[in-house]
Amino acid sequence: MAHTAFDEMNGGGAGQLEPAAVREAYDILKSWLDKTPPEHFNTRRSQAEMLFRRIGITFAVYGANESTERLIPFDIIPRVLTKPEWDFLERGLKQRVTALNAFINDI
Repeated sequence: MAHTAFDEMNGGGAGQLEPAAVREAYDILKSWLDKTPPEHFNTRRSQAEMLFRRIGITFAVYGANESTERLIPFDIIPRVLTKPEWDFLERGLKQRVTALNAFINDI
């Protein structure tokens, strides 16, 4: 069965039948993930969800007759970026923040 989404840790993506080797930037995280029991992640996710609810990191979803508060989607396992990946993102983010600030100053 082919992957349907990009796999950040393994570098695999849509159309690949087998995942690629673990990307170097993920070596330490992969090692930790391999030796950490699944219950640890379940516990940490539950703790994070309770904290998000307590401090209000939610958004309203409006239905036919009512609204529902939902948690902002999040992943307890971080994305790891290499310096070149971060540099690329940083340039784009700075450009967009500059454009948004210019727009706000205009109105």
